[in-house]
Amino acid sequence: MHTRFPRAEARQFDAAHFRQALSQFATGVTVITTRLADGSLLGLTASSFNSVSLDPPLVLWSLGTRANSLPVFSGNSHYVINILSAEQAHLAQQFASKMENRFEGVAYTLSRTGQPILDGASAWFECHNRSQYPEGDHVIFVGEVEHCEVDPQAALVFHNGRFTKTEAF
Repeated sequence: MHTRFPRAEARQFDAAHFRQALSQFATGVTVITTRLADGSLLGLTASSFNSVSLDPPLVLWSLGTRANSLPVFSGNSHYVINILSAEQAHLAQQFASKMENRFEGVAYTLSRTGQPILDGASAWFECHNRSQYPEGDHVIFVGEVEHCEVDPQAALVFHNGRFTKTEAF
């Protein structure tokens, strides 16, 4: 069921103000990885990750419509969502960079479907690319989790434009 409502009221703020307001919400940090048909690897940093459903096990993330990697992630049957640990801020920066080979110097193993799983991640989800929904300037990806693992540890968090880590109470 999808309900449509009348259009939203005219905005009383600009994009910079909206971004600043969003930065007040602390998010976990992920690296989404996949393998291309030619065997090369692709990965990107994303903080737009969330659970959707326990039965079936569904998660979501989003990618900008102008991203060069959009055709790859749209067309691949599988990808892995790696939840970064507090000690992996360097990986978040590397996979967010413009460098040609973002996997350079990165330790990983391959999943049963050949997708890269980053060593040291606090959790990972191997997903079947179930559905995609274009909304605004992003595409929302819903993945059906086929396999996941967890290694509980302090999490990497992005808040107010910088990386930080969780602390125990």
